[in-house]
Amino acid sequence: MSDMLHRLAATIQSRKGADPETSWTAKLLSKGPEKCAEKFGEESVEAIIEAVKGDRARLTSEAADVMFHLLVMLAARDVTLADVEAELARRDGQSGLAEKANRPA
Repeated sequence: MSDMLHRLAATIQSRKGADPETSWTAKLLSKGPEKCAEKFGEESVEAIIEAVKGDRARLTSEAADVMFHLLVMLAARDVTLADVEAELARRDGQSGLAEKANRPA
């Protein structure tokens, strides 16, 4: 799956300068980071609704939308998938409770 996410992230990056009339990703990015974050939030809520309903196929579809829009939101703020992976690697092997307690206030 990581390879798929890297390919998707590369595609999103390549659409940064594309014509918004020819690419949904370019259209989102052209509207700025705030709009990308709003769209990510909408997709997240849709995934939550499907998780509560228990429809596995719909949840899978919405989860894919969430992952796509997360990558778009990150790209809008020049945060790469590699940046996120590095943060996850930093946390690897650490208790979630300990990691959260060590975060700055």
